[in-house]
Amino acid sequence: MRAALVTEPGRLEVVDLPDPTPRPGDLLLKVASAGICGTDLHILHGGFAQSLPLVPGHEFAGEVVAVGSEVTGFRVGDRVTADPNMPCGHCPYCRVGRGNLCDDFQALGVSEAGAMAEYVRVPAPLAVKLPEHLALEDAALVEPLSCAIHAFDVLSLRLGARVLIYGAGTMGLMLLQLAKQAGATSVHLVDLNPDRLATVDLLGATGAAASAEEFDRPQGWDVVIDATGNPRAIADALGRVSKGGTYLQFGVPPEDARVEFDPFRVYKHEISILGSMAVLHSFERAADLFATGLIPPEIFISHRFPLEQAPEAMALFAAGHGRKVLVQPGA
Repeated sequence: MRAALVTEPGRLEVVDLPDPTPRPGDLLLKVASAGICGTDLHILHGGFAQSLPLVPGHEFAGEVVAVGSEVTGFRVGDRVTADPNMPCGHCPYCRVGRGNLCDDFQALGVSEAGAMAEYVRVPAPLAVKLPEHLALEDAALVEPLSCAIHAFDVLSLRLGARVLIYGAGTMGLMLLQLAKQAGATSVHLVDLNPDRLATVDLLGATGAAASAEEFDRPQGWDVVIDATGNPRAIADALGRVSKGGTYLQFGVPPEDARVEFDPFRVYKHEISILGSMAVLHSFERAADLFATGLIPPEIFISHRFPLEQAPEAMALFAAGHGRKVLVQPGA
């Protein structure tokens, strides 16, 4: 099969690899699309992945073309997406239902071969069937949506909250849609990219600007979410939380990033600081919610590349252009 392969830090090549063979408990999928996200950039530059070379791609959907001998409930021709995460199931965090914090966290496209290829092997318990009315190529959006849903599980957003989101990429836009769905009174977004700000307007945000200063809200916001991972944005965001408010770190910063904050203000104003990491009991809900049309693909997906152009797709995403960038092996 043809596959995009991170051969060494900073190098992505499209190469020939042996077709994967399903184990007894696996499905083999013909990949319709694989989305690119910030985690893939970390992997490309030597982070996250336990070893290279590695086929990236943890956001994907495809058609079942082979079924392992022990698999029930799936058959050839099923249209599926899959939760890429594979917690160990027996560490202290897994035993209390916190698999996303697993001591031996594994994931397709991170520690095992992912879906930026013609075929991907998936443990059957991770797969979720998709309804016929969805375009299979668009369903790579389910995985990032499941991450955004987990963020709102962490937040426990109150009705009537005022929300500020840093970053108007795919994740910031998904958080916008969920905040509106969850009953926020207002949702403002901050991004330096004017093209992304124009997309925010299409989705009906309360306001979108290059700086939170433009919103003239000195008292701050009840909930402030960083979806950039940028330390400068994070430092600014922490200062925008209102008294009694909540800050959520959703974006993935560099592992060595450091940000100064005012601990006395956190104490005096009873500010909560939370983190949201990956997916936790939210993947099937994401598939169901995606099927309702809450996340319109024509707005969220800006670029589609054939597999042979995966390096160009990664470079485009790294440059900050567009929204969700897909690699479509069947294109």
